[in-house]
Order: sequence, then structure tokens, then C-alpha cells
Amino acid sequence: MEAITRRTLLAGGSASLLQMSAQTALRAQANSAVVLGIIGTGGRGRRVGTYFVEDPRVRLGAICDIYPDRIDEAKTQIPTADGARVYKDYKELLASTEIDAVLIATPVFLHPEHFEAAVNANKHIYCEKPAGADVAGVKRLIAAAKRADASKNIAFGFQQRHSPEYLAALKVLRSGDNGETLMIRSDWLLGGARLTPFKSPYPPEQEKIRHWGAWKQYSGDFIVEQDCHGVDVLNWWAQAHPLAASGQGGRRKRAYGDNMDHLSVLYEYPGGLPGYLNATQLGVKNYWDVKEQVFGTEGVVTVTRQYYEWFRGRDSIQRVDSKRDVTIDAVKIFVDGVVDAKPGNEALSAAESTLTSLLGRLAVESGRRVTWDQMMRSA
Repeated sequence: MEAITRRTLLAGGSASLLQMSAQTALRAQANSAVVLGIIGTGGRGRRVGTYFVEDPRVRLGAICDIYPDRIDEAKTQIPTADGARVYKDYKELLASTEIDAVLIATPVFLHPEHFEAAVNANKHIYCEKPAGADVAGVKRLIAAAKRADASKNIAFGFQQRHSPEYLAALKVLRSGDNGETLMIRSDWLLGGARLTPFKSPYPPEQEKIRHWGAWKQYSGDFIVEQDCHGVDVLNWWAQAHPLAASGQGGRRKRAYGDNMDHLSVLYEYPGGLPGYLNATQLGVKNYWDVKEQVFGTEGVVTVTRQYYEWFRGRDSIQRVDSKRDVTIDAVKIFVDGVVDAKPGNEALSAAESTLTSLLGRLAVESGRRVTWDQMMRSA
């Protein structure tokens, strides 16, 4: 920058000083922003990445994906992404000292590897759910989380825990106003399974990675990739993980991939509390019936991503509609933690909810009751 001299002051007058002050303020604002790197620019990475950059406290510094078409989509769909540095190797992105925080939105089976690398790089981390596709992967993530720098904020994409509506439900439960909790339940009933033959447009070496959500090895099956949201709420409400699970399910009509397409699981929580998960992907396109419920001696609490309702009789029903996508709340709270230097670490609860989903999968696959300890010893 040119030094300010008596000559420049006389030539430019106060306008020069005002212009330089404005430029300095803008630079200071940019330098104070949380610089974000996105690892994985598929559909979820682009959507959540957009929520991040819509926060004025965040600046997008880099994007990373192994597929050029995903990079191109990110550049056109995520605001300011066309000016971000582009990487194909996530290790190079993490090595950048410019990047403060990372969004990990890669296929589920890669979450343990990428999370571990982000911990080693000492970044703030927002990782999409779940914590892994198998027990061994989740254990790897737990080990990394336990050695993470306590000054770094670590969050996972279990958005309900940050939703005003879910928090209102939790307040009712913790207050005791709903009475004794007798049963908890999660329904994830929607479409999604391909019901007719499908030929991938991608070459064979890319096919399963591109369509990772249809394959158990890469997604953990849909009970892990999808239903972990509901399972996380059950654990949150019960304040514990289940001791055992039994269930049934299978594959009735799915025409692509090797995942199941329907299941029902009974989780046994401490104190004899039953938790039920019912899920399918056999619904027609755009069908959506997703909710969590608590049945108590004094009422029934129902929460969805659209509303919160507390039923205490026909003449006593409280209902509040959701204001926005709960992911926006989750992203904001994560950024708050980074900016305000009030870090948290959600990795262990995220891992526990993922393991609960894996417990349910093992119970369905084996056709028998499986305990938590048996599941943990399986890998």
C-alpha cells in the first residue's frame, strides 16, 4: 500500500481518507469471516454449503470433489463458489492454512476417514450424518473425536437437535408436564427406492460411488443413512442408547442397489422404555410421513420438520408450525460456536446414534435380538 504523505493528503483531501477507511473496513470484515472449505459437492454439499455462505459471517474459500461435473454444479449453484479455490484431493484442502472450518458432505462410508483427517488438520468441523457405514468406521471416528482439539467446534448433521420445534418438545418432556414417558416412536415412511429397472449413466468404475445411497457398503443401508435422524431423536429423548434391538424387514420391490426397502425395529432402552422405528422407501414419489412421538401419561408429543404438537385431550392441543428448514438453524448454531469461541463436540452422540441404527440393521438381518455389547464386538 502507498504510504500516506503530506502530498497525498493535499492532493486527495478527505475523500481519499474516506475511501481508504472503507477499503480497510471491508478487508477487516473479510479477514474476520469464517473461511469454509466444502469436501464433497454433491446434492447435500451444495445445499448445506449454500446455507453456510448465506451467513454473512462465512466466506467460502475452497471446494473439493473428485468429479468435475460436481465441481461445475457447485460453482453455479453455491453463491460465491465460482471464486473459490478448487481441489480434487481433500488432503490438499485440509492442508490450507486459510481454511478455518470444513463441511464434510461425502458418501457415508468416507465420513470416518475424512473426519479423522479434519481433526488432524485442526479444523472446525460440520460433518453430515451419519458417523459411518459400519461399526469399524464409527469406532475410527470416535477415536479421532476423542483426540480433537477442544477449542474446535464439531457438529454433525442431526439437525433436529437444533430445531426450535424439537427443542420445545424436549422442554415439555424434561419438565415432566407430559407425565411419565411410556413409549417413544419414530416413523420414516416415504418414497425413494427405485421400483423399476435402472441403468446408471456412469461408467462401471464410478457407478456405485455415484449412486452410493443404494448400496449397503457405501451407505450403511437406509436405516443408517436415512433413519439415523429418527433414531437420534429417540436416543436424545431417552437420554441413553438402547440395550438391545429386535426387528424385521427386507427387500420387497427395490429394483436397484442392495439395500432393504422396509423395516420395523423395537429398541429396548434402560428402564424398560420401548422405542419403535418404522421405516420404508416404498412410498410413491414425493410421499412423506416422517415424525417422532412421545406417549406419556399426561399427553402425546408429536414433532415433524413442519410442526410441533402437544396433545392433552381434544380441548387442549398446542401446535406451532416450523418457520424454516431445520438445517439452517443447525448451521447458524455451528457458526455461532466458531465465531463466539464457544465450541462443542457432537461427535460422540452422533456416533452413538449411528451405532443404534447399525444395531437395528443387525437385528433385522439376523432375525434375532441383538444386544448393544454384541453389536460393539462385531468389529
